[in-house]
Amino acid sequence: MAGVATDLLDFLDELKENNHRDWFEEHKPTFKKLEVDFKALGTEILEGLNQTDSIEKMKVFRIYKDVRFSKDKTPYKTNRSISFSREGAALRGGYYLHIEPANSFIAGGFFSPNPADLLRIRKEFEMDDQEIRALMANKKFSKVFGSTFVPYAQVKTAPKGFSKDHAAIDLIKNKSFFFEKKLTNSEITATDFSKKVVEYYELLRPYFNYMSDVLTTDLNGVSLLKE
Repeated sequence: MAGVATDLLDFLDELKENNHRDWFEEHKPTFKKLEVDFKALGTEILEGLNQTDSIEKMKVFRIYKDVRFSKDKTPYKTNRSISFSREGAALRGGYYLHIEPANSFIAGGFFSPNPADLLRIRKEFEMDDQEIRALMANKKFSKVFGSTFVPYAQVKTAPKGFSKDHAAIDLIKNKSFFFEKKLTNSEITATDFSKKVVEYYELLRPYFNYMSDVLTTDLNGVSLLKE
């Protein structure tokens, strides 16, 4: 099992200080070699996940930035990242790996779900928040991912149609529903890193199973999946 090469962290550190086309083109052969190794790491994690899950797609994000609508016009990202999407309509949720010097992390869940899914999730929490809270309170899970969603984006008080005084408003007001674990440079460069990532991801499976059930049924529990 593999870890992230320290050469990749060194490259990203240098890129941060030299984020322009001339420097990148000069060091492009190094980048290409590091990219092969990074994709191999992703494939190793993918194979590990597929031992117990079904992954539809692995996506390695491009290092090139879309600067059209950004104030920061530097052309390159100073991180590398990969996502893993679960297979089919019945298996919901996705895994994410972010590598950046002193700012690496893994994450998993539902990032900015579409309006229909967002409303369905909120309605589920409004009706019954006991199951989701029990999942987040699990000792093994909370030790790795904490006991609440990452507060990436929330409404200020309550979404339209929901009471700000509801007991589950702390859950309902989220716009995304994912968990995150920070990683040190020493953790990501360890030889057993890909194995540990798979182990951490597997802790998300009960949450994914729960949310898959929610998002494939209506409020009466009737399946929305076509047979």
